[in-house]
Amino acid sequence: MPTTRRVVTGLAVVALAATACGGGTALKAKSSSTSKATSSSTSAAAAPSAKSGFKACMVTDTGGIDDRSFNASAWQGLQEAHAANPKVHITYLQSTSQSDYVPNITTFINQHCNLIVTVGFLMATATQQAAKAHPNQKFAIVDNEYSPPIKNVRALLYDTADDAFLGGYLAAGMTRTGTVATYGGEDFSTVTIYMDGFWDGVQYYDAQHHAHVKVLGWNEKTQHGIFVGSFTDQSKAEDITNAFIQQGADIIFPVAGDDGLGTVAAAKAAPAGKVHVLWVDTDGCVSDPQGCPYFYASVTKGIAASVKQVALETYAGHFHGGNYIGTFKNNGIALIYGKDLSSKIPASLKAQIAQVKQGIESGKIPVPSPSTPKV
Repeated sequence: MPTTRRVVTGLAVVALAATACGGGTALKAKSSSTSKATSSSTSAAAAPSAKSGFKACMVTDTGGIDDRSFNASAWQGLQEAHAANPKVHITYLQSTSQSDYVPNITTFINQHCNLIVTVGFLMATATQQAAKAHPNQKFAIVDNEYSPPIKNVRALLYDTADDAFLGGYLAAGMTRTGTVATYGGEDFSTVTIYMDGFWDGVQYYDAQHHAHVKVLGWNEKTQHGIFVGSFTDQSKAEDITNAFIQQGADIIFPVAGDDGLGTVAAAKAAPAGKVHVLWVDTDGCVSDPQGCPYFYASVTKGIAASVKQVALETYAGHFHGGNYIGTFKNNGIALIYGKDLSSKIPASLKAQIAQVKQGIESGKIPVPSPSTPKV
């Protein structure tokens, strides 16, 4: 396995995204009429007034506020900040296309938001440009880092190859067919970092147990795999999952936000107890309670906690710009067992996973994902 780690910078990530998407939509100066705003202090679709006190304002990516992934998690973080301190007023603008990023950010700058949270590395350039043009405006961005760091941007990234490694080890230990699978929403580094870790975890299990578990949908060595092409096409995700099932996969790890519901649908349609799922980003049993009976575990990142912390620190006058990397040590990532299926996982396998986690934390077990950010 390769041993070099790659730093994911804002500009490099955007270039990758443009390549993966066949060229992104150009950022425009005019706001889309389909963008919407929601405030914690009013049911009307409008941001808080300039007199309402401290405002933490969020711009979603195109997956939407209820994507069961990073948008929903970031909004949860702001909601938790508001619950902890009602003086932190919160609102969001939803982006329906990449052309919404710049006008949505500009809207919040004009509304004098104390903190603007942008969600997703596709907003890296828009956030960077706004931060440089408005050095006194404080920003946070989810799923991106900058090199060099930007003083007025708290960049939040998560070393999810590590907990995905545990997910791969778990899948290899639980498969009955000897075949597991993963796929992505789009071919972005914050997606493939999970897929890399999953693939590596399976390989490590094989090496430790002299097993030969097959991984469908991704190859960490070649960096080639299967992608839906968006994060909003559950039907295509279900088709991809059914193809995996036909090839013998009985545990599937969708790294695809809301698309993952297509995998859950395929698992539900399969013979009872034959197909299971690993959820991504959030605790699947919370994000999709109806799917909980199919989740062995969720491979999560602490977006909500880190966004909450930034909002409360900014309110308190302790904003810290620069890059944050979520790891096991700072509780920025975690493997969470499904509450319905946790008891079905052998205690011996859980003990092995705990040992592997300790090995990753100590550096004794490297997770050499090419997509992994440097800590």
